[in-house]
Amino acid sequence: MKQLPTTKLKDHNSFSVAANCQRLFVLEHLQDLAQLTQTPLHKPMMLGAGTNILFATDYPGDIILNRLQGRQIIDATDKHAYVRIQAGNNWHESVIWILEQGLSGIENLALIPGTVGAAPIQNIGAYGVELSDTLELVEAWDRKHMRAVMLKANDCQLSYRDSIFRQQADRFWILNITLKLSRKPRLRLGYSGLKQKLDSMGIANPLPGDVAAAVCSLRREKLPDPTLLPNVGSFFKNPIIDNTHLQQLLQNYPELPHWGQGDASSKISAAWLIEKCGYKGYRKGAAGISDQHALILVNHGSASGIDLWKLAKEIQNAVQLEFKLSLQAEPRIIHSS
Repeated sequence: MKQLPTTKLKDHNSFSVAANCQRLFVLEHLQDLAQLTQTPLHKPMMLGAGTNILFATDYPGDIILNRLQGRQIIDATDKHAYVRIQAGNNWHESVIWILEQGLSGIENLALIPGTVGAAPIQNIGAYGVELSDTLELVEAWDRKHMRAVMLKANDCQLSYRDSIFRQQADRFWILNITLKLSRKPRLRLGYSGLKQKLDSMGIANPLPGDVAAAVCSLRREKLPDPTLLPNVGSFFKNPIIDNTHLQQLLQNYPELPHWGQGDASSKISAAWLIEKCGYKGYRKGAAGISDQHALILVNHGSASGIDLWKLAKEIQNAVQLEFKLSLQAEPRIIHSS
């Protein structure tokens, strides 16, 4: 473990906003964990690539950058393989590595920004697949009991963009995850637009790598590149409401996109709600909403974290006023109130 000579966080968050912490450390090797846990730390927070956080103010504590590396197949049968990936690995690069091993199950999650350690925190999902579909184990350092723990997927309380790691922020430092992947492709092509994209690519019988390529193409078409226009991807969760409430909304807004959840609830499109309120492409100073996708808050260059947070709250208020619905932010918000 090493302490960096800077406390600046601008290069460690994909919104590229200026912020500071008290001290900044880097964890590169598991054997350094003992030293880290014995170091007197103030409000320590583990951070990956900073792709799911908004610093609306400085962080009033120490930050540890998780840079643990390594991937390996730890067990295999004729049908499945178990892959362990250290938390500091880039997620997309890990998806590609898995495909190169002839395994499938997470190809729909290609090009999601961030590190592997961030994946279980919000149970990342895209194009009809969630991490929970393949997650077996999470190894983490439990700061409450000061010991390493192995959490089975069921213990992680995974749900839509949520988990025990999000609910109990900073208790667990994720060290690695284990995925159960398939040796025989079981492709998930039901998500709107995915099969059409494969057809447009002239691929009638896709392989997992073809699905990943199609997903990458769709994401590049719909979402701004955070390296060119700083953002954290979807800023708001799609609301899940009971079907009675849905039917009331459909009376006034029959075109509202919605998806049944297999019970008495439905998920509705937050992007549609925001666009209906007139915010797609909206800009207030350097803080704005992408003109490609209404769920994406963007930094046009000089926005502060508080500028972006104020815009987010403005959008929440507008949706609440128009639809009587509360939008919840996906990223973790660091703010003073």
